[in-house]
Amino acid sequence: MANGETRVRGLAARAGVWSARHRWAAVGVWVLFVVLAMGLGSAAGQVEVKDSDQLKGETHTAAKIIEDAGVEEPASETVLIQGKDGSLKATDAEFRAAVDAVMKAVEATGRVTDVTSPYEARTISRDGRSALVQFDMRGESDTAGERVEPVLKAVENVQKDHGSLRIEEIGGASMMKTFDDAFGDDFQKAELSAVPVALGILLIAFGALVAALLPVALAITAIMATMGLMAVVSHIQPMSETAGSVMLLVGMAVGVDYCLFYLRREREERAAGRDAQTALRIAATTSGRAIVVSGVTVCVAMAGMLFTGLAEFEAMGLASLMVVAVAMVGSVTVLPALLSLLGERVEKGRIPFLRRRRTDGSSESRFWGAVLKRVLARPVLSVVVATGALLAVTAPAVGMKTQQLTLDQEFGDSLPIVQTYNRLNEAFPGGSDPAEVVVKADDINAPEVKAALADFREQAVSSGASRGPVEIKLHDAQDLAFVYVPLVGGSDMDKAAESLDKLRDEVRPATLGKVDGVEAPITGQVAGSSDFNDQLIGSVVPVFAFVVVFAFLLMLLSFRSLTVAITSIMLNLLSVGAAYGILVAVFQHGWGAALVGAEGVGAIVSWLPLFLFVILFGLSMDYHVFVVSRIREARLRGRTTKDAITHGVVTTAGVVTSAAIIMVAVFAIFGTLSMQSMKQMGVGLAAAVLIDATIIRGVLLPAVMALLGERNWYFPAWLNRLPDLTHDEAPEAVTAKDAPESEPVRV
Repeated sequence: MANGETRVRGLAARAGVWSARHRWAAVGVWVLFVVLAMGLGSAAGQVEVKDSDQLKGETHTAAKIIEDAGVEEPASETVLIQGKDGSLKATDAEFRAAVDAVMKAVEATGRVTDVTSPYEARTISRDGRSALVQFDMRGESDTAGERVEPVLKAVENVQKDHGSLRIEEIGGASMMKTFDDAFGDDFQKAELSAVPVALGILLIAFGALVAALLPVALAITAIMATMGLMAVVSHIQPMSETAGSVMLLVGMAVGVDYCLFYLRREREERAAGRDAQTALRIAATTSGRAIVVSGVTVCVAMAGMLFTGLAEFEAMGLASLMVVAVAMVGSVTVLPALLSLLGERVEKGRIPFLRRRRTDGSSESRFWGAVLKRVLARPVLSVVVATGALLAVTAPAVGMKTQQLTLDQEFGDSLPIVQTYNRLNEAFPGGSDPAEVVVKADDINAPEVKAALADFREQAVSSGASRGPVEIKLHDAQDLAFVYVPLVGGSDMDKAAESLDKLRDEVRPATLGKVDGVEAPITGQVAGSSDFNDQLIGSVVPVFAFVVVFAFLLMLLSFRSLTVAITSIMLNLLSVGAAYGILVAVFQHGWGAALVGAEGVGAIVSWLPLFLFVILFGLSMDYHVFVVSRIREARLRGRTTKDAITHGVVTTAGVVTSAAIIMVAVFAIFGTLSMQSMKQMGVGLAAAVLIDATIIRGVLLPAVMALLGERNWYFPAWLNRLPDLTHDEAPEAVTAKDAPESEPVRV
């Protein structure tokens, strides 16, 4: 080439070199892309996942019937009235006076409708010491929490006049308001605090403000662009608020990681005496290639969520996939352009008292150098100890129990409304979360349908599935009936699930099932949890197979080594298993739960295990690809395998540690939220990343590779027909001038 330049090969290298030469054009194209994506997203608007699409099975069928009929179910509220010392009964005059006062007070607000007396609806407990006044909120159920305040105040005023009674309100609207007041800002604070936390850690890692701002800026712009793309794509695949939160988490993690990998390599090469152009070219060819391999692997892992058949998971998977792809493209295009523009100014804004980077080009970690020395001296012992420790941590996962968390499991006793929930369930088992039977008929008022509804109500109680009262609401115009059945078991999800099975498998076929043309799917919280678990269990094998097989193929083609591909998968699975074990130990059994501000709730939230598998499998590849790429590069330079392992691990230890600390800190923020499900997610992700960056990459990986020796690069001849994705190695990386004459390069 002209001017003595070395020809570069590979997509990442060509993109980096082009961007460095046309830096203003590269920056301009990126800014234009972000602005256009946001503009298109704003113009298109985001389509949210519908309730009818959330789940499959009966829950989906019921939601679809309600949606097609155009019935808007109101937010139902309940006022629990009971004697504080158990002396008063519902038949006492004072008790009756309190019931009348509650009914008049809530009606006077003008915000409610269909107020029912416990004496008419038979909502009095078996011991006669508790009663329920029930009513519906006017207006849309989604916004009922914004209108319930006057009703809550009215109930509080009645409570003041009846000191011997406990008068408490609970329901969809009141819970919505309570949670918004208590936790409404939790997510926003967590999301906003992720940026300053990442920036603070990067400041310590780089010691310069400009260098620290670059990864954060790339991550934020990638997230902004993806938010716009999500809105556009939502017209094909509806999105959700949860998908947006997950996208932000993943985007911040990979955006910072990719930029960190690239920037540290460029600084290292410049510190070693390379000129700016050469340093950028080497960074593009080495770290840039690792970013592309890692990014594609992470995208494949995230795509696994598309096989669950669950709309929420599909939205999360697609959103995560997009943000990873955007961050990957930005890292190999606009980042080289910015580094070329900034030059030495990337060191601007030095932080006092922080050590300046070495000027000899060494980026080796002394700590990990000492660890590696001992690991490689006794690789067998290191493998046995590290693997044994991880398997011991994984062991509790064998007894993992998953379910949708109930209100008291999710929030503990920190809120008064949770205590009301527990008292209501004690007096009226299942009354707080009844099963809902959606009955659709050609004529809901037909004699045979009415008789079947009456039989269903009677048998629901006589079968032992419910203790009543079973409430029926007719919608004549739509030929629908809603049957509300409090399940025996209440907040005990296992017992409630048994009651649900009785309704579905025994009571329904014997009553409503005998009438031609009648559909009667059963929904509700317990049914939703059961259907969700069934759907999730059915999707585990295809998701697992897809992610593992495609990750294996990508590693095989990218490193041209069967051994590297197999060990990559095994180590990642070990990392995920350890995360599962920690989750079960802390949140299911309660071991050490107080250390993370949590408590043992007896179960792991249903969606988390599969979610963690996909996310962790993808993110683990970040570090693995980066470390193994550096080892392979050193081996191609002519080092022995043992020396290449040492060089690869200790030179990447700093950047991997910095990236891991950022991920752990960001994920740990979510572990501080009040909701147990968010604590589980935050602690699970943080623990897994910490294990992955230390025990897996710092001990187990080098020990296993040291034991395998030259077998690390084994690639059977019959696989030579497969595409070769290793052609884009840097020219500097494949020179063997430093290789010992006695050991030829065989990679």
